[in-house]
Amino acid sequence: MQKRTKILTIVALLLVLALATLDSTIVATAMPGIVNKLGGIALYSWAFSAYLLTSTTIMPLYGKLADLYGRKLILLIGTLIFLVGSAACGSAQTMEQLIFFRGLQGLGAGAIQPVVLTILADISSSAEENAKLLGAVGVLWGVSSIIGPLLGGVIVDHFSWPWIFYLNLPLGTLALLLLIVAFKEGATRQQHRLDYLGTAAFTGAIVAFLLFLLQGRTAWAWASPQSLGLLLVALLLAVAFVLIERQAEEPVLPLELLTQRTIAISNGGSFLLGALLYSLTTYVPLFVQGVQGGDATLAGSVLIPNLLSWALVSMFASLLVRYMSFRVIVRIGALLMVVGAGMMIFFRQQTSFAFLALALILLGIGFGLASVIYTLAVQRVARKEIVGVATASTQFLRLIGGTIGVAIMGAILNGQMRQRFAPIAAHASSSTHHLSEGTSPVNLLLTPSLRAALPPAVLEQLKQAFAQSLWWVFLSMLVVALLGLLLMLRFPSVPLEASVPKQRVQETEQGKMKTSQERDPCSAL
Repeated sequence: MQKRTKILTIVALLLVLALATLDSTIVATAMPGIVNKLGGIALYSWAFSAYLLTSTTIMPLYGKLADLYGRKLILLIGTLIFLVGSAACGSAQTMEQLIFFRGLQGLGAGAIQPVVLTILADISSSAEENAKLLGAVGVLWGVSSIIGPLLGGVIVDHFSWPWIFYLNLPLGTLALLLLIVAFKEGATRQQHRLDYLGTAAFTGAIVAFLLFLLQGRTAWAWASPQSLGLLLVALLLAVAFVLIERQAEEPVLPLELLTQRTIAISNGGSFLLGALLYSLTTYVPLFVQGVQGGDATLAGSVLIPNLLSWALVSMFASLLVRYMSFRVIVRIGALLMVVGAGMMIFFRQQTSFAFLALALILLGIGFGLASVIYTLAVQRVARKEIVGVATASTQFLRLIGGTIGVAIMGAILNGQMRQRFAPIAAHASSSTHHLSEGTSPVNLLLTPSLRAALPPAVLEQLKQAFAQSLWWVFLSMLVVALLGLLLMLRFPSVPLEASVPKQRVQETEQGKMKTSQERDPCSAL
């Protein structure tokens, strides 16, 4: 590939990747403002869960489709679906429509990260060049961590929320044109058996479980036939998924990854890390805007210390393995997550920005240490034949953890709000009769003009009730962090001889360790 063509291709790939990375951070800070316009606070977590669910479950299929039909074609299709979903999200008139279109957007986003990283590896002339390109991806992620939250806040505060989605259209169109013109793909193809049944069973089980969590006590009672029926469907589909994966030639999630100790614990840690990470980015902006009365820009700036510290620590975490064992590093990371999550239960209306930032920085450092080591440990012990899918499984389960974690926290928040807001609304009905019928208490808190129209006593009661409701979410996040720490106490010893970086330590079935050839562990970054 000519130098000029390669540069244009790399620019196009990084631009496509920027769409997905920016979208997640922009939407996190903009969602409280969107709820303010569209209503539907009970559906708040669905806007995140729908996107995470579709993008995660479709990701393994995209990787195999790219091998079958070519990287370029699949990336173009995925990016086009993402852009169509973005345009549809911007035109949504209700939360239900937004949730559906976020799911469509996720179907496209699922192609972007795996296929972009694969193409970067394909066009690299050496391992050193590939490492540099991955370093550029890390820088892009770090920059997105800074720009995204602020940009989302500024758009919501000073423009109109649909522009957080419409912004993707010109950038995405430019990226598509560059890819079509510049990227010339070779004819190499690989044959795969696509695990459609496994993907369908897994997705169906997650959807049924999410409906059980989020509709329980909202649309129907926990013990109602609807709730119990959804739970039964989720369990049956989960059993079907296990049976399908046992027979599948190329399973979407090989069951071996759940039985090998180091891989299982690393993947369990990734699942819990995802639940904690995505719950944080979902509900902290809601706290800043609803309880502290900040605008979307301030809510975005609160997330920056967390995302930036995670990005910076991830860049250097692999160097620590020369001085500390995997087990020590993941335990330090898990402990920092517990301390950071523990500080969150002390978040109050008067809590300073410095205290908020310190808690989120500690969590970010923990995320950075743990996420890198999980990947390195999995690569070190996995059999050569499954090292690729084993590496992907850590990211896959982190996203699934985020999907389920956000939904569980949403169910907790909905239950607490219903319990605490009802008596306040009944008592203050005479003070709020001039407001539009059906306006929720959370909308009163998220809308500056409505907040200003409330009597001070009523406003204070609503803020206290919302703070107490979110306190239970933060307490649940602390429980998740504690579970992660307990799991890391069982993390096995995985020796790494820094002086011989190309050795792989592989656990045998008896739990002993033996050494075989491996690529440089820093390739996981």
